[in-house]
Amino acid sequence: MSALQTVTASRSLDVAGIRADFPILSRRVHGKRLVFLDSAASAQKPQAVIDAERHFYEAEYANVHRGVYWLSQRATDAYEAAREKVRRLLNARETREIVFVRGATEAINLVAQSYGRTFLSAGDEVLITHMEHHANIVPWQMLRDEKGIVLKVAPIDDAGELDLDAFARLIGPRTKLIAVTHVANALGTVLPVEAVTGLAKTYGIPMLIDGCQAVPHQAVDVQALDCDFYVFSGHKLYGPTGIGVLYGKAALLAAMPPWQGGGDMIRSVTFEKTEYNELPWKFEAGTPSIAENIGMGAAIDYLTSVGMDAILAHEKALTAYGHGLLSEIPGIVQYGPAPERRGGILSFTLAGVHPHDVAQILDADGVCVRAGHHCTQPAMRHFDVVATTRASLYLYNTTDDLDRLAAGLDKVKRTFQV
Repeated sequence: MSALQTVTASRSLDVAGIRADFPILSRRVHGKRLVFLDSAASAQKPQAVIDAERHFYEAEYANVHRGVYWLSQRATDAYEAAREKVRRLLNARETREIVFVRGATEAINLVAQSYGRTFLSAGDEVLITHMEHHANIVPWQMLRDEKGIVLKVAPIDDAGELDLDAFARLIGPRTKLIAVTHVANALGTVLPVEAVTGLAKTYGIPMLIDGCQAVPHQAVDVQALDCDFYVFSGHKLYGPTGIGVLYGKAALLAAMPPWQGGGDMIRSVTFEKTEYNELPWKFEAGTPSIAENIGMGAAIDYLTSVGMDAILAHEKALTAYGHGLLSEIPGIVQYGPAPERRGGILSFTLAGVHPHDVAQILDADGVCVRAGHHCTQPAMRHFDVVATTRASLYLYNTTDDLDRLAAGLDKVKRTFQV
């Protein structure tokens, strides 16, 4: 990371140096400089992450927790060091509250299938919002179909923000779990998670937060939030795919049964009885994603070197700039709150042109955006659209990237004569 400068929120990022840390950003696509505006789907990887995985495979590869030989001990140390890095990133109390999973989707399913199956009964209610990702909808529907629980959905307003009063009114004596996103992936809405968690605590209701679109962009303190579960995926955090995190309060995790059975999650096995391992390993059956975990640890090192406050300030400035550019283009309709109340996500439609056509023409100019329902079909229906075009911003993006987006949209308008 020789080009990287450590910064604070009061200083501008060395974006040119940061961009140099991401090898793929030097590529040309269709003869044009690559403009990557789809990081909300999956972020690009800095050289430090690539090097960490490569070094593990080339110099220290072995399985973890099983071997007494040097390589296995080295691998285990690196694997568990990543757990400590996650603990510090989230300010969890202890590492046994950090469970490694394949991604946020698996983390939510783990809570639904372990906590939900154990502690929820027919008629009990799970409260979510209208802007949730499918990963925070479908697991609860599956539990509903299996156990007869009730899924309550809090409404959003025309700006894509949570109606907190309506949310509070939906809480009742049968509400047994609240599960909400921290930052909405399709709209960029930053939920008032402190207020929501406060409501949950008032009524003694466990609280799960989907932090996929929050953790890469801002400081997250699970102790300050006082949430019971918090989940995120490594690949959105500039880390590898196939790795993610479930944070859970130790008392809750201890009370939950394992979701999967196999090796490493056991203490002893006979044909008559199995004794399970301690936290967090009782939830980590089988050989884990070792290299990916080490890569995620390297990504956390990278982000903390830049500074989460500086990243947030940079992305807020970009969001305001991009929102302003799109506002000046006739025919563009933007979805989501005002720039100061959203994360780095610009979701929009262009009158007379399908979002997929917008994305395809932008691609010809080397501009990568996402088009579709973004795994949030209920939110799309709320706004009476089937899809939007989404540009998502990260620390390596610049105002020039957004100028390229605006120029590409002008080309779209000329192509379709709208």
